[in-house]
Amino acid sequence: MSTTHTFRGMNTTEHHFELPLDHARPAGEKITVFAREISSTKHEDPAALPWLLFLQGGPGGKCPRPASLTGWMAEAAKTFRILLLDQRGTGGSTPANRQSLPLRGDAAAQATYLTHFRADSIVRDAEAIREALGIAKWSTFGQSYGGFCTLTYLSIAPEALERCIVTGGLASLTADADTVYRATYRRMAERNTEYFDWYPRDRQVLGEIVAHLAHTEEHLPGGRPLTVPLVQMLGQFLGGNTRVHSLHHVLEGAFIDTPGGRRLSDSFLAAVAEQADRTTNPLYALLHESIYAQGSATNWSAERILEEFPAFSPTATAPLLTGEMVYRWYFQDDAALRPLEETARVLAEHDGWEPLYDPAVLAANTVPVAAAVYVHDVYVDRELSLHTAAAVGNMRVWETDEFHHDGIGDEGAMIFAKLLEMSNEER
Repeated sequence: MSTTHTFRGMNTTEHHFELPLDHARPAGEKITVFAREISSTKHEDPAALPWLLFLQGGPGGKCPRPASLTGWMAEAAKTFRILLLDQRGTGGSTPANRQSLPLRGDAAAQATYLTHFRADSIVRDAEAIREALGIAKWSTFGQSYGGFCTLTYLSIAPEALERCIVTGGLASLTADADTVYRATYRRMAERNTEYFDWYPRDRQVLGEIVAHLAHTEEHLPGGRPLTVPLVQMLGQFLGGNTRVHSLHHVLEGAFIDTPGGRRLSDSFLAAVAEQADRTTNPLYALLHESIYAQGSATNWSAERILEEFPAFSPTATAPLLTGEMVYRWYFQDDAALRPLEETARVLAEHDGWEPLYDPAVLAANTVPVAAAVYVHDVYVDRELSLHTAAAVGNMRVWETDEFHHDGIGDEGAMIFAKLLEMSNEER
């Protein structure tokens, strides 16, 4: 059953699809996948427009909940009907979190269930939805992890695709998790240097915070003890285009004088809590390393590779800030993840991951693909992305140093328009 609303210049229709948990067993267990259709009221007949499927970043992130047409969506709505897909386990789809996963049974059963939540299953969900909506072909727009899903889509069902647009999401087709994290740590170290060159005083403040925590107990607003690794998670700001400068506002107000002496301020503690919270997207922590896994276990890759980069060690005097890495302590420290600690261990040790990409099919690809590769992207390495671009047929790349990983959050309309035009160019 679908429900339609019209407000602030857009039509929205909510769709719920009953799909197989395992597409190899279509008669087996079913899950619900939610998607929201968006179109502009400026079109007399939105039903006549071609479709654009948006593949969200993540893993484990729900699609945007637009209250009006802005940014890339406003630009896309000039040409397309947009389908915002809540990838399985997220948003309005059947949930997968600390509350629902125990229904599966023990940790092994939960982990087995979650092996069906990677890009290959997401793409097969999309294919089932496309067929259910009676769409012959559609275009896709993949941001970050959505670009990973795009490469899987091009591997599995290229005949369903009119064109593909990718921003900050050309995954390596062959690199294992260790290779990816080595590149990530190097990029993050460079970004730390860049940031602290802009704001030298912030490096001193970070050292003061680390020294303060060595002798003073602090707690986040929900009561969670503050640790140095939690402070390091502020490095997620560094992946931003303009958002990076918001980190300075956090650090400049880190301390406050109180009757009990100098303490970390409530505003600082709230900022750390916001970056550290995985309550709404636990799949990010559970499945993040698996998006790089093909045929072998990841075995907590980011944590192991950390040993090769001692400047990121929490025992350093002023440790570098981390980014999109996942560590075992997440599942010991975070109340939203703690019940899933054993499930996370089983997933980290799982060595039966299926291939996500078909290099031969991608090399012969004829679907027009236009991809933005961000030179200084700290999360999707430029060199690995360009290697992938060279291995995929009919791909055009716009390499730019103007934006970072979340560029579409700042200049989404321009970026989308440029890539759409590139995808329409004759090869």
